[in-house]
Amino acid sequence: MTLTTPAKAPAGEGPRRTLGLRADVRNLSLLGVLAVLVLVGGLTRPAEFLATSNLQLVLTQASVIGVVTVGMTFVITSGGIDLSVGAIVALASVWATTLATQEFGFAGILFTAVAVGVGCGLVNGVLVAYGGMVPFIATLAMLASARGLALQITDGRTQIVTVPSVLDLGVPDAYVLGIPPLVLVFAAVTAAGWLLLNRTTFGRRTIAVGGNPEAARLAGIDVRRQRLFLYLLSGLCCGIAAFLLVVLAGSGQNTNGNLYELDAIAAAIIGGTLLSGGRGTIVGSVLGVLVFTTITNIFALNNLQSDVQQIAKGAIIVAAVLVQRRTARDS
Repeated sequence: MTLTTPAKAPAGEGPRRTLGLRADVRNLSLLGVLAVLVLVGGLTRPAEFLATSNLQLVLTQASVIGVVTVGMTFVITSGGIDLSVGAIVALASVWATTLATQEFGFAGILFTAVAVGVGCGLVNGVLVAYGGMVPFIATLAMLASARGLALQITDGRTQIVTVPSVLDLGVPDAYVLGIPPLVLVFAAVTAAGWLLLNRTTFGRRTIAVGGNPEAARLAGIDVRRQRLFLYLLSGLCCGIAAFLLVVLAGSGQNTNGNLYELDAIAAAIIGGTLLSGGRGTIVGSVLGVLVFTTITNIFALNNLQSDVQQIAKGAIIVAAVLVQRRTARDS
């Protein structure tokens, strides 16, 4: 009799398969939630919700917060947090729509929005990585400072965009095969974020820093530099989102980006990004954004109060965190 021993799986393959399976289950669950929401919207307001213009609006609104969420996903995966994303979007949008900036046309508005976002991200990164500040405190300080500066720039007034090439991006004539340009930008940022997190050394270092910073340091990773780059990336995403918001609203206001930090963190968490760091998923974050945007749209079409929306979002966040804790305990 000949005894054969089953082939042993390579080290680490089992855990990777388990994590991949759980990620697939989470994404399928979010797709199921999204399908239920579409069904609810179709049943409650069929004529309005299922209209092509409304679906385009949902995707367009998801694009702005979605770009912010991609950057937030990287920061949370590394074990950090960024409470200043909404304020950075506001500051970048008002700085990019001043009369002096608009004299430089499309390129001036785009460059200013991105530059302000990256600049704020640089300050956050330096304070956290090299200043030794807790991310919560550093980004909270940036939140207050950026909001105050945005208010000072606008003096509480709305700054109207008068550059035709910017405004034209938001009209139906600019749609590509029925898809708004803002959605195409969101898709491009999502694809770039997925590749960066899952197919590059930068992504592996981000996950390593979030999982165990000391082990990452001993493995030769410059943890401080990595954290600096992550906050730069978050600021870049905020700058891009600010430009998209300027195109969508046709103006810059100091109230732009209100509660974006809540929406971005919530979308990343329910998408499967671990709040304590070490695991992140761009696909799950995007699905989380679509779920929250669809909920907001359904509530608006049914004339429900905004406070009810916030209560629903809060309940979803609590449920997602409880599920994550149970998953981590089972692991």
